[in-house]
Amino acid sequence: MRILFIGDIVGQPGRRIVKESLPGLVEEYSPDLILANGENAAGGFGITPSLVEELLDLGIAVLTSGNHIWDKKELLPYLTDRVDSRLLRPANYPAGVPGRGLTVGQTRGGIGYAVMNLQGRTFMQPIECPFRAADALLEQIPAEVKIRIVDMHAEATSEKIALGWYLDGRVTGVIGTHTHIPTADEAVLPQGTAYITDVGMSGPYDSVIGIEKQCVIQKFLTQLPGRFEVARGDVRLCGVLIETDTATGRALSIQRIVHK
Repeated sequence: MRILFIGDIVGQPGRRIVKESLPGLVEEYSPDLILANGENAAGGFGITPSLVEELLDLGIAVLTSGNHIWDKKELLPYLTDRVDSRLLRPANYPAGVPGRGLTVGQTRGGIGYAVMNLQGRTFMQPIECPFRAADALLEQIPAEVKIRIVDMHAEATSEKIALGWYLDGRVTGVIGTHTHIPTADEAVLPQGTAYITDVGMSGPYDSVIGIEKQCVIQKFLTQLPGRFEVARGDVRLCGVLIETDTATGRALSIQRIVHK
């Protein structure tokens, strides 16, 4: 089984390159399951219900997210009312927060899979422990569902790596998101878990993590508030392709993908 995970989709440029590139990637790699992080799809901050549907209509099975999932208030009732959990928010937010952090489904070929969404705490909001949340989520997944993918949305490299080792052998893949810069440390860990610290963003790389350079530079120079605009240049789709053993859920390989 092949799983394509697309990194953080940033604004209209990110949505456009995913829409334009996905048919060719499907033809080239024949993924059985397509996942993507969509929390920055609306102008670089948050996502709206209409954009959720737009991205799912492209063939993405599940959208994960992170701390920016709350930026568009119109999404809150959508998270509450949606019953099929194809849009996830980090599972380790407090009880009672709208949405879910776990979904279990089947591919068109009938292969069961689970997708979990977690958020780090280092240099981020002091929410509940992602490590203990992962333990609790794993207990909810039926034993026969062997394919288990985790989006670890976190700032600190060490926290992501630690979770990868913590879950090695218990999940198929731990995919880092949030920092928008693709890392070169993709590997299959000793017990069969595919890992990468950050898959990178799908959006404009002639930027500061997706935002117009001068906006961010002025923020650092002056420390004054300003309006951030999504950049436009050097747009790339970044992702990973994970090949798995469906009988065991173990990853066989992980490959970085960059498409311009």
